[in-house]
Amino acid sequence: MDPRTSNRTTAERDVESVLHPYTNLIRHRETGPMVITRGQGVRVFDEQGRDYIEGLAGLWCTSLGWGEERLVEAAAAQMRKLPFYHLFSHKSHDPAVELCDRLLAMAPAPMSKVFLAGSGSEANDTAIKLIHYRANALGQPAKKKIIARDKAYHGVTIATASLTGLPNNQRSFDVPIPGTLKAGCPHHYRFGRPDESEADFATRMAEDLEALILAEGPDTVAAFFAEPVMGAGGVIVPPATYFPKIQAVLDRHDILLVADEVICGFGRTGKMFGTETFAIRPDMMTLAKGLSSGYAPISALMVNERVFGPVAEESGRIGVFGHGYTYGGHPVSAAVAVETLKIYAERDILAQVATVGPALQRGLEAFRDHPLVGEKRGVGLIGALELVDDKASRRPFDATRGVGPAVVARAQANGVILRAMGDTIAFSPPLVISEDEIAEMLRRFGRALDEAHGALIRESI
Repeated sequence: MDPRTSNRTTAERDVESVLHPYTNLIRHRETGPMVITRGQGVRVFDEQGRDYIEGLAGLWCTSLGWGEERLVEAAAAQMRKLPFYHLFSHKSHDPAVELCDRLLAMAPAPMSKVFLAGSGSEANDTAIKLIHYRANALGQPAKKKIIARDKAYHGVTIATASLTGLPNNQRSFDVPIPGTLKAGCPHHYRFGRPDESEADFATRMAEDLEALILAEGPDTVAAFFAEPVMGAGGVIVPPATYFPKIQAVLDRHDILLVADEVICGFGRTGKMFGTETFAIRPDMMTLAKGLSSGYAPISALMVNERVFGPVAEESGRIGVFGHGYTYGGHPVSAAVAVETLKIYAERDILAQVATVGPALQRGLEAFRDHPLVGEKRGVGLIGALELVDDKASRRPFDATRGVGPAVVARAQANGVILRAMGDTIAFSPPLVISEDEIAEMLRRFGRALDEAHGALIRESI
């Protein structure tokens, strides 16, 4: 260690050297970070030894919790055998092939090939490039527009941030880029009309999508991106009939459906994939996060033959498929992902979610009568509470008051780490959480919510 920094704390050095994502960089100079030093099970611990229940599984990803020795050993064994190799220029290795084999066998719809990358953003960015490549292969150079939805999250590259429907991912970054379109958000609580049923709302969403496609010209629209449950946009669970109605519109106009399973995949919604939970028939699926339980960076894009066939033909014409990442299919990450999938199967992770998921949903439902809570929503082991200024009218708080972030800060002080998306508080704990741990997490959160309510009454939040 540099002798100039040896007597300074990690937090002090952090402020001087680290550029943090999703952080107010000016405020960070004043507050510094909370430094996490270790994790075990569903808990992480800070420098002072305080424990926190990780109510968001890190960033929606650590599905098997912390301290899973099988994943540590899988990484170490692969490090010793083949610490790095790539998949470029007709090269391969065992972990990548085994992982792709397993993913194709698990796919909820027929898939042809798997492309490996390092993050969900990279997987979605690759999907966008393949959509363009395929259109050129088919002699459809105009059919390249891509529709995503308001409040969607698909990543932070220039292209994927253009599909993301959250203002702070676009402000001052000069996105969206041309060729990206926005459809409505399927959140009945916020966007349904008075006395409009969820089924009628879903019908209107599908009709609005078709109107958008017709206005743009179906011969110019290539694909529709959708998360089964919209994660970073607020854990928005669509109405039951939404996706079948959307799928019918896409089928009529020969438009690909890309299912972003980065958060929903691998048991989070109660099925192995969110596409199964909501009866979606994707042409492409993007996977990450739970693919390795967050223990190693890895993502995957699965494509069906409708996509792969033209792409392969175009690469033959050009002479190469000129796309790839140095660390795509990294053997250590792939080995960890393979072991993760084995654990899911051996421990029947879906049965685990079926057992404890209802406890989370019931626990969140119990907050519905709290003065600050407007809506509870969720499925499986993902859920959210939306905070409102007035329950009867559903009037939101003025964003400048920062109520959601204040509640999350109080929750952290009470020993539970959650995430605020505006005034929506998200819950997505490790899939291995027990009912007792869910109860403790919600007790800690309940104290924080009551404290915030008291502060609001005193107007000191």
